[in-house]
Amino acid sequence: MILVLLLDQRIICILVKINYSLQKLKKIELTKTRIIINSLLFIVFSMFAFVQLNDPDPIHWVTIYGIVALVSLVSNFRKVPKSVIYFLSLVLLVYAGFHFTYFIDYLQIEDKKELFGKMVYEKPYLEGSREFLGLIMAAGALLFQLTKAD
Repeated sequence: MILVLLLDQRIICILVKINYSLQKLKKIELTKTRIIINSLLFIVFSMFAFVQLNDPDPIHWVTIYGIVALVSLVSNFRKVPKSVIYFLSLVLLVYAGFHFTYFIDYLQIEDKKELFGKMVYEKPYLEGSREFLGLIMAAGALLFQLTKAD
């Protein structure tokens, strides 16, 4: 309940639209492999969302990763409209584009292990690269839902 009060109106609007779309979904048949992959994506992105609770802007990242986890879970039971997946993926990819220059800066440093260390305010490319990679992974997980369910 407290989380809902903290969410920005735009995020609530998006969540309501997704909920409305999910109510109209068709049931589908999936292979065991597809169900396992979707379940793993749900678990991984749920853990990503949980870890973000201590981030300076947790609502932002918990929402992003939570939506990806939710789509992955729902995809095991219902067909998520392609338009929803395309829209969410596009938003994530455009947002990732804003962090792309940080990632390029990171690729030019010698000590690549810094990416997995603590945040250093003198090196903004570290946080920007982490955010870029997280957004790319989130978009990839969503776009996976567009692949054929053999």
